[in-house]
Amino acid sequence: MRRADLEASFTEYVTARRHALVRTAYLLCGDEHAAEDLVQVALIKAVGHWRRIGDHPEPWLRKVMVNDHISGWRKHRGRERLSADVPESAVPSRDRDRDLSLAAALALLAPRQRAVIVLRYYEDLTETETARVLGISAGTVKSQHRDALQRLRGVVPGLGAEATPVG
Repeated sequence: MRRADLEASFTEYVTARRHALVRTAYLLCGDEHAAEDLVQVALIKAVGHWRRIGDHPEPWLRKVMVNDHISGWRKHRGRERLSADVPESAVPSRDRDRDLSLAAALALLAPRQRAVIVLRYYEDLTETETARVLGISAGTVKSQHRDALQRLRGVVPGLGAEATPVG
């Protein structure tokens, strides 16, 4: 593929998927500006690999964002600042108060647990796909998922089994 074609493909992808990537990043880190930075860094890294990942870049970009967020969290433990502002949802919410409670509850989870919940519920990935993105076993995804849901159910009243993803 020619360089001009690669650049066009990258530009087209970023134009079409940037909002979804920022939303995922926001759910991972809980801060609008940090989410923008996370996406920007992931896209910068993607440029060098576009020839290889350009046909299906989403899993690669998710993995980069999750890994970068977890690495950053480890470096700056305790310094994380959360924003009360939730970005515009791609799907209209039926219960805005509950969504705000869930967003606040996500902030209470450990980064890996938060990543599992975001990838399973917001990105609708299977356990196997989530494990591949995070570079962990499906069993670890299951245990992180179980522990995260237990914690969320303790913090968000009324969070029940109706939210369990399939797969």
